[in-house]
Amino acid sequence: MSVRKISIIGSGRLGSFTGYEIVYRELAKEVVLIDIIQNLPQGEAMDLNQMASEKGKSVLVKGSNDYKDISDSDIVVITAGFARKPGMTRLDLLKQNAPIVRDVALQIAKYAPNSIVITVTNPMDVMTYITYKITGFPKERVIGMGGQLDSARYREILANIFNVSRNSVKALVIGEHGENMLPLARFSYVGGIRVSDLLSLEKIKEAEEATRKIAAEVIALKGATVFAPVSCIASLIEAIVKDTKEIIPVSAYLNGEYGLNDLCIGVPAVIGKKGIEKIFELNLNEEEKLRFYKGAEIIKNAINELRQLAII
Repeated sequence: MSVRKISIIGSGRLGSFTGYEIVYRELAKEVVLIDIIQNLPQGEAMDLNQMASEKGKSVLVKGSNDYKDISDSDIVVITAGFARKPGMTRLDLLKQNAPIVRDVALQIAKYAPNSIVITVTNPMDVMTYITYKITGFPKERVIGMGGQLDSARYREILANIFNVSRNSVKALVIGEHGENMLPLARFSYVGGIRVSDLLSLEKIKEAEEATRKIAAEVIALKGATVFAPVSCIASLIEAIVKDTKEIIPVSAYLNGEYGLNDLCIGVPAVIGKKGIEKIFELNLNEEEKLRFYKGAEIIKNAINELRQLAII
């Protein structure tokens, strides 16, 4: 995919550092940072252009407060919204961020109707659903970034448990991006061996719980998670730009897959130049299904609440 332009909605830490990664990896010819705060995206753009100059990168960065500047974007990343604060769940953010993402999606549909959209704003699965519904884009062109990040965290936990290189670990987390995420020991591997064959059930549960808690621990220590999600966003963009056909767990709109309809939830998918090119349906056991569907129910309830509020 020949990508000329990538736009990022939201110029806070996630948005600006995503811009940095795009420039550093040279994933587009132009990056546009959008924010409602006057001067913020312009300042970030100046800083990033100076970095690009030092590194000899040819990517140009523009900062703007006008959505018209995202016109003809190939990819749009949504990071705008309130950050999760200590003690908050992702679903606590629902009423705060839903109207913001709704308005952003309307602007994307207007100015970048052919783009692939990556939604990062939390609660991510619900925000991805809003993006899909409001833009009216084909489902393959609306992607939520979450399971990829949860899988990276699970990988870190497992690497520490076994005291091995991270490169020896393949970890998979699907389901809701939040408290009901589903780390899959049966589909995660250390040196090619299933984690479920290496750890006791008790140790598996401990690893899963550590994976659920790790984001909140980072937030409690420094106020926000930044570097890990930014790296995931950039890798997702790179898979699209370079058409790598990587299997990445992302939040996708389901239409019958896993027996679910009309919601977005984390599933393994092939990512390429068209966005989500294929969804893989795992053969989950009964316990895994129950936990997966519990996360789906949480997302469905949130969607229904938004309908009652007439947000979607």
